[in-house]
Amino acid sequence: MKAIIYQPDNDIFCAFDMATPQLESPYDVLIEVDAVGLNPVDAKVNYWFGIVADGTREFVGGLDVSGTIVAKGKEVHQWQLGDRVLYHGNMRRRQGGFAQLAVQDSRTLTPHPEVNACEAAASPCAGWTAYRAINDKLHMASHKQSVAIYGASGGVGSYAVQLCRYFNVPQVIAICSERNFDYVRSLGATHCFDYRDEKLLEKLAMAVGSDGIDCALDCFGQKGQGVLSASLGFDGQLVELVNTIDSAQHERAFERGLTLHQLSLGSGHVYGDRGFRSIVNAGMTMNLLMEQQKIQAPKLTVIELADIPDALTEIRLGHTCGKYVAAIQ
Repeated sequence: MKAIIYQPDNDIFCAFDMATPQLESPYDVLIEVDAVGLNPVDAKVNYWFGIVADGTREFVGGLDVSGTIVAKGKEVHQWQLGDRVLYHGNMRRRQGGFAQLAVQDSRTLTPHPEVNACEAAASPCAGWTAYRAINDKLHMASHKQSVAIYGASGGVGSYAVQLCRYFNVPQVIAICSERNFDYVRSLGATHCFDYRDEKLLEKLAMAVGSDGIDCALDCFGQKGQGVLSASLGFDGQLVELVNTIDSAQHERAFERGLTLHQLSLGSGHVYGDRGFRSIVNAGMTMNLLMEQQKIQAPKLTVIELADIPDALTEIRLGHTCGKYVAAIQ
């Protein structure tokens, strides 16, 4: 089959012809890939490749897959051959969706939503992460008044803005590049600020008043958590998606009663049934919201399998807007 593999020795992505992948567990299924989403975590595999099992074999990335089950292990009872599914893959395994066929643990599959394959494949890593942050961590449905999203025009940020609109948050503050202001406003942002603005903190304070921001979501990393933390009010909450919480960036956190959350969607793959449920529950809810057209895929750039290496290189630069999705079949 045709695939895109990562070569760690040279830190490059390249096309490769390889044999049909084999099931590695009785819970595994073989998926014929229709579409696969590209994410920053795929592009930055050079930072985490060491956690991948069996480092001597070819590594095929691609975590977000829309496809059809064509083979299954003996312990797979919930799913049948021919079922269309959508899933967020396990970065510790080697047979991802940048290929014509992929292998996945059936316990983390969701039924395919009634949307097209490319729109579906754009959603798991970004959309399901956004849902877990906005709902499971920040409990945005409980009448929060303001939220700031650093990196609002990217994959996770695009879904997070829409979810805040869905939960009727009065002030949805988007922090991104000025060229993307119209885009995030179309998703539901009520305020937009350029992350490079030297007066960003002053403008955030003016937008929300002396009480500060209720909740914040860092989708970008670098100085994001520090900027957001400084803008939080008393009992404010922050979810950090990119880096480990850095206590040095959260002045007077104890005195201000700040709650700081870490979130890694894919970590659910290594924590048994409870971890599996955290992924699947988010996926099922987001699938339904997409079917109801309450949430839409971000701005999509649809490419072919052969274009994946160049797209991943661009994603590494960190300035993409919306999502890349590769149509495979």
